[in-house]
Amino acid sequence: MIGIDSGGTFTDLYCADESGQVVKVLKVSSTPDDPSRALVDALTALGFPAESIATVLHGTTIATNAVIERRGARCALVTTRGFRDVLELGRRDRPSLYGLTGEQRPLIARDQRWEVTERVDHRGQVIVPLDEDQVRRLAIHLDQEGIESVVIAFIHAYANTRHEDRVREIFLEVRPSWDVVTATSVLCEFYEFERTSTAVVQGYLQPLVSRYAKGLIDKLAAFGFHRDILIMQSNGGLTPVTRLANRAAHIVRSGPAAGVVAAAELAADAGYSNVITGDMGGTSFDVAVVIDGRPEVTETTELDFRVPLKIPMIDVHTIGAGGGSIASIDRSGVLQVGPRSAGARPGPVCYGLGGTEPTVTDCNAVLGRINTDKPIGGVGSGHLDLAAARAALGKLGDAMGLGVEQAAAAVLAVVNQTMSGRIRLLSVERGHDPRDFAFVAFGGAGPLHGAALLADVGIGAMIVPPYPGVLCAMGCVIADLRYDFSRTIDKRLDEVDPASLREQFERHLEEGRSQLAQNTALIKDTVATHSIDMCFLGQIHPLRVPVEADWSRAQIEEAFLRQYAGAFGSALENLPIVLVTLRSSVAGVRPRERKEAHDVAAIAAPATTTRPVYFDGWIDTPIYQRSALQAGMWFTGPAIIEQADTTTVLEPGMRCRVDALSNLIVELL
Repeated sequence: MIGIDSGGTFTDLYCADESGQVVKVLKVSSTPDDPSRALVDALTALGFPAESIATVLHGTTIATNAVIERRGARCALVTTRGFRDVLELGRRDRPSLYGLTGEQRPLIARDQRWEVTERVDHRGQVIVPLDEDQVRRLAIHLDQEGIESVVIAFIHAYANTRHEDRVREIFLEVRPSWDVVTATSVLCEFYEFERTSTAVVQGYLQPLVSRYAKGLIDKLAAFGFHRDILIMQSNGGLTPVTRLANRAAHIVRSGPAAGVVAAAELAADAGYSNVITGDMGGTSFDVAVVIDGRPEVTETTELDFRVPLKIPMIDVHTIGAGGGSIASIDRSGVLQVGPRSAGARPGPVCYGLGGTEPTVTDCNAVLGRINTDKPIGGVGSGHLDLAAARAALGKLGDAMGLGVEQAAAAVLAVVNQTMSGRIRLLSVERGHDPRDFAFVAFGGAGPLHGAALLADVGIGAMIVPPYPGVLCAMGCVIADLRYDFSRTIDKRLDEVDPASLREQFERHLEEGRSQLAQNTALIKDTVATHSIDMCFLGQIHPLRVPVEADWSRAQIEEAFLRQYAGAFGSALENLPIVLVTLRSSVAGVRPRERKEAHDVAAIAAPATTTRPVYFDGWIDTPIYQRSALQAGMWFTGPAIIEQADTTTVLEPGMRCRVDALSNLIVELL
């Protein structure tokens, strides 16, 4: 089984056999113009015949990059008369909290948004019939405009989808090749702005993702691979590549979600249920929180200013802090690191590929933290250009009145503070005590900085997995298939027949099973979970309450009151309860072998060699080879642990031990 994660700088490959044992890991340079080329490059570098590969599982950033860079389809929006400007109206927010200026870039420009005559109320009753002749004239007009996809989003369509469905039929009659997306097929919930925006994201991405999926299938076929290709979704589940176009909006956090899935499972095996994950690659730093073994999930993510995506996604926060983040002095003379990145090309100065601006990787190389003769990914023709990195940092240091080493240390201090701030945002500022958590550091640059973040935030322990540089690729290999469903009903509990709820949950289950049946991956079991968003009458912020499909009204009410009292201290009495939205998640559980940690005898680890490393001054530091470390071995910092996919830095005043699962467990002395 091959897991491949396409990042902004490197494309990572994780190869495991049928028993789940790792066979090989590797990194190749990404190809941003066509990420599928790097995927085939990775398979070629692996060196295994195509017929020996059972499954390829893939995490991709193509959807994310298309939104950021505005490289999606030429798309039209068809909406109810009077609602053409819903994308601009938004939620009365602004791009800068204290500013009155800013730029809004809707994915569909105003001159490509069209109104038609129709209206349905919030109960699904038709107030104004659909003018089909007008719709057909509009479709004929748009056929001359070079439109690739059409999004149909009508007011209150979640309560009655008939008009959206009929308009879709008319548009496909005019041009069958169009990608036509109805908002209710993507999100059958209320809140017109979020539902319309989510449908627009799907329509904007669908043609691009469809072409990518076809190109990926063709390239792998040319390589000789004709079996399953599964794609990681933002919710932490997989979907077949043949369904990828219809799931385009569901893969905008594909790669980061895979890393969180793998980190949560590895930490659970090691005995840690509360986890903070930190994925530092070449371009960005992704943070997420896992409580009781389950990654936190968010229902709405802001992809850009006033571009919300209301789809269940693992709550990953991304900032521009990676190994390729560029250090510079701003107009006020303050040192800034990121979010601008050197990317895969030209990359950091020390790679020798044309980069001229100093990056975080250059700083780690200059300070002796990276072995310049054995860089990850084989960049720089097998060695790093240390002289060029020192020259670039020397110019930066001159602007600050610092020497080369001091300038490099200052850059690391700034980027570490940036990452620590984001970790605090998701832990301390949400009421969590970091001392109760373990920090899983991964990504090509994560273990280089993890120890500093551990000390700065005060996290209880740090876990460095056996192959941290390719953990997102590993997450693709171990993830289950998963589909999420929702439907707004907005009715009082005392007015709802429990049989109708069971019927809706059963429809969700059957749809999930139908989608799972469309892939050929081995599934051990199908697991469905249900919940209802509920509130008291008059409230606008519901609570999500886990339920069973066959519960009575009394059981649903009891569960809501219990959760409400737990959240707010007490429940309100004599107020009607409203059922807002029904939700279901259907997972196809893939077979895998779980591992358990056990106690091992402690023995001191011998260092391979030493070299000078800068920690507030040059220190002759022990160097350990990860492949030589065995379960039970321990050592104290400062230390450097080298392996093919990353380098781990152990700061002074820390202790590291190797557990029974070959994880490095780092704690403060």
